Formats: sequence, C-alpha cells, structure tokens
Amino acid sequence: MLIDSHAHIQGKEYAGEAEAVIERARAVGVETIIAVGGAGDMSSNSEAVALAERFANVFATVGMHPHDAKDVGADEIEALRRLATHPKVVAIGETGLDYYYNHSPRDVQRRVFSGFIHMAVETELPIVVHERDAAQEVGELLRSEGGADLRGVIHCFTGDYAAAQNYLDLGFYLSFTGIVTFKNAGALREVAKRVPLERIFVETDSPYLTPVPHRGKRNEPAYARLVAETIAQVKNLSLEEVAHMTTANVRKLFRI
Repeated sequence: MLIDSHAHIQGKEYAGEAEAVIERARAVGVETIIAVGGAGDMSSNSEAVALAERFANVFATVGMHPHDAKDVGADEIEALRRLATHPKVVAIGETGLDYYYNHSPRDVQRRVFSGFIHMAVETELPIVVHERDAAQEVGELLRSEGGADLRGVIHCFTGDYAAAQNYLDLGFYLSFTGIVTFKNAGALREVAKRVPLERIFVETDSPYLTPVPHRGKRNEPAYARLVAETIAQVKNLSLEEVAHMTTANVRKLFRI
C-alpha cells in the first residue's frame, strides 16, 4: 500500500468529489492521504482537518504557504496552534520559503517560517517544508531555529544532490512528486536514484504537478502510484519495495 504524503484534496477543485477521489486512490493501492493545509488562505487548514474527521484514512497538517506569509499575524498563529492539537493533525505546514515567485516579502517569509519551526518544536510535531530557490537559507533556518529537536520533510523536492545531501544531513526526508516523471527531469531522477529509499516519500501535491501520462489534467492521489513506479524504475527495485518503504517512512515521521 502507498501513502500520498502531500495533497490538497480539501480544495475547491474537488468540491463534492472527495469520497470518489479517495476511493479511486484506494482502488490502486494508495491507502492513506495527507491533506495539507496552508495553500491559499486559512480556511484550507480547517477544511483539511474537517476532511480528516470524515475519513479514517485521511490525516491533516496545518500551516501557511510562504506565498501567503504576508497574511499571517498573531491571530492566525494562535488559531493554527489550536488546530494543531487536533488528534488527526500530524504535522505543521506547509511552510517555508519561495524565492521564485516572492508573493510575500522575503523578510516576512523568513519571520513566518521561523515561527512555524518554533511551533513544530513546541508541539513536537514534524514540519512540512516548501522550498523554491532558497535551499541554503531554508537549511540554515532549519538548523539554527529548530536544531536536533526538529523533524520533517522537504515536500516536492526538485533540487540537486548537494541540496538533497544538506537536507539529509539534517535528518529530513525528501518527497518526490509527478515532476520526477517528466521527460525533462532526468537530473531529478538521478538525484532520486542516489537518495536512500529509507529517506524518500512519494506525493502528488494534488491538484498540481500531474505526472505522465496525465499531464494537463487535474492531479489526484491515485497518481501517487505513478510517482512510486518511477522511483522503483530509477532504483531498479520493485514497486512493492518502494511502496513498503515509503509508507513506513511516512508512518514513522507522522506517527500514524
């Protein structure tokens, strides 16, 4: 069985379809889904938790995407801290730094990300990190603000092997999306080949980053199997081996 470790199926793209989407995933062996909060606005967090309450095989995370860091103040932090106590919330995030789009000022991104690192340590929950064009700074903040008490995963990893090794040295997991299936992603597949399987997650980041052969369509958790198949191919392993280990990795980090 597989786990889609990062999906946004609580979003409007799946309105009225959650049960069917979850069932399609289950039919191809994607047994558990992590509904990740923080993309768009605060409501994505409460909606992720509500979805986890409805379905036994769905768990939630709470945080705010770096795009929206400019909208995070003391009230939002307190609301998220309360949500984080829910028994089906398994992590803080997504949070991090995105220096590609810079939808929020960089200093604000850093301040909010540091706050979520502290929240993760205080709540003893792992952290789900979004990083784009900011690998060095993310690594520095994880090390300086979190230290040895911080556990987590770099979601949608697309960096080079030096960045991968830096995160691995911090004890973090690396999660691969449908990008690893793209024709022009040979360099990323080489990184996936070198990263130890016991440090890998698979995810869809639904509704985004739909893998081959479904590019151009809405993504969904069932397609996590295609990501796992590509990881198996580049590592010359069976799908069963990849499914077993990546599932064990997610269960270990998120304690589910």
